[in-house]
Amino acid sequence: MKDKVLVVGGAGYIGSVAVAMLLDTGHDVAVFDSLERGHKEALDPRARFYHGNLMDRERIMQVCRECRPHVAMHFSAYALVGESMENPSLYFRNNFSAGINLLDALVDVRTRMIIFSSTCATFGVPETLPITEKNPQVPTNPYGESKLMFEKALIWYDRLHGLKHVALRYFNAAGATETLGEDHDPETHLIPNVLRVALGQKEYVSVFGVDYPTPDGTCIRDYIHIQDLCNAHLLAMDLTHSAQYNLGNGEGYSVLQVIKTAREITGHPIPAREEARRPGDPPVLVGSSEKIKTELGWKPDYPDIADIIRSAWEWHKRHPHGYGATPLR
Repeated sequence: MKDKVLVVGGAGYIGSVAVAMLLDTGHDVAVFDSLERGHKEALDPRARFYHGNLMDRERIMQVCRECRPHVAMHFSAYALVGESMENPSLYFRNNFSAGINLLDALVDVRTRMIIFSSTCATFGVPETLPITEKNPQVPTNPYGESKLMFEKALIWYDRLHGLKHVALRYFNAAGATETLGEDHDPETHLIPNVLRVALGQKEYVSVFGVDYPTPDGTCIRDYIHIQDLCNAHLLAMDLTHSAQYNLGNGEGYSVLQVIKTAREITGHPIPAREEARRPGDPPVLVGSSEKIKTELGWKPDYPDIADIIRSAWEWHKRHPHGYGATPLR
């Protein structure tokens, strides 16, 4: 039997892809989103849409009582590290306190499971690589701390209320589908910023630090395609117990490798400018996904950085100004 699924943040970058995949596999899907940082153009018309903010406790209670979901997927969070350092209150209120309203609403209607969009930022600067689920979680910013706080709340809601959870700790989400892609304001992610240079919207891409202890001196990160991320969410729905999994490709790429690959794919020179390191940037962040591969049979369909960048480039060419403009044909 297919599930009734409530996708919180279903108009966002990753949530919108999850909605499409759930609908394509026959699930009954409702979307709850404030549209503050999501896009109404990314909403799938096949899903029921409820406009609202998780800070509004009565609204999410009302929506859950109407939908009575078997499973909830929670993508709704602020996710800018720099912003969290400037305004920690915003992150603790939105990512943690508002999330408690969702948990209470799910308990009220006896939802079976919540699948939580967590982050590798809960680990902070890793002691060992690749990062496994056994690595200590020591966040270095309020964003990572707010996500870790919610992970801990999930454990207690399982113990005390029986609400099962799966926390999926993402590394760098990237790429696009044919119809859904990345449109943030401000945009802080490397790949879309590189592609904006290729589109002529920026003069150059900034490279923050070229003196790291890595082969080419730039930071190394683990990139994972959004469809691979969302596939993990669908697999997690079959679990009957709570679990935590890291989601990465297990192979890292440096900033300069990403820029070089984008130059090859776009045919654009993509000028790069060396700038000072950003505070708190670890030299290498690469995750191990062996646990979810072993337990759920998950594996990335897009492990190659070239395929990830190519999918993003095709979407950005069709949507050079994001969702706010008519796609180019």
